[in-house]
Amino acid sequence: MHFIPEALDDYVVEHSEKEPKLLQQLTRETYQKILQPRMLSGHYQGRILSILSKLIRPKNILEIGTYTGYSALCLAEGMTKDGQLHTIDINEELYDFQRKYFDLSDYSSQIHQHLGDATQIIPDLGVNFDLVFIDADKPNYPTYFDIIIDKMNPGGVILSDNVLWSGKVIQELKKDDISTEALLRYNKLLANDPRIETVLLPVRDGLTISRVL
Repeated sequence: MHFIPEALDDYVVEHSEKEPKLLQQLTRETYQKILQPRMLSGHYQGRILSILSKLIRPKNILEIGTYTGYSALCLAEGMTKDGQLHTIDINEELYDFQRKYFDLSDYSSQIHQHLGDATQIIPDLGVNFDLVFIDADKPNYPTYFDIIIDKMNPGGVILSDNVLWSGKVIQELKKDDISTEALLRYNKLLANDPRIETVLLPVRDGLTISRVL
């Protein structure tokens, strides 16, 4: 979703960092072979994830929602040399696709795939995190936050995607729209939790940056 005129959006993308060739290849193959390719972070948001990671220089990264691996590779660009990225997805059909591109990257040995329910996997990960990216099923966003907040290092950053949900967060809530209802609760939670400071950016479908105090 674009929150500024398309021509201006094109200008923004044109004057931002170029998309790496491996990610261009990943994007093409995702659109050719995978359902719902719009779920990709994509060039512009991917460069935002990359530069944020490079500014943070995280040792340990957690990603909830791998899809085809695009955002994981962007986040990995900022890891320390001994850094580790744990990425979780529930769709086993995408596992080999993700691994193919992870192995083609410079971060193959540093990216660890986890298959299954993130709410069950995260508590068993024996590390604390400097950077977390949440981009999975929207009804569980508040639950994911509750699970990860105590596993964050001081000064760590939580990035949350799709928090504007195509503008539905400011529209009348429809009956049985559990995703929008959960995001409304989640956005309020992030804005009011005294353990973090938060800025919500109108980037693509909404991206929140929350820094742990």
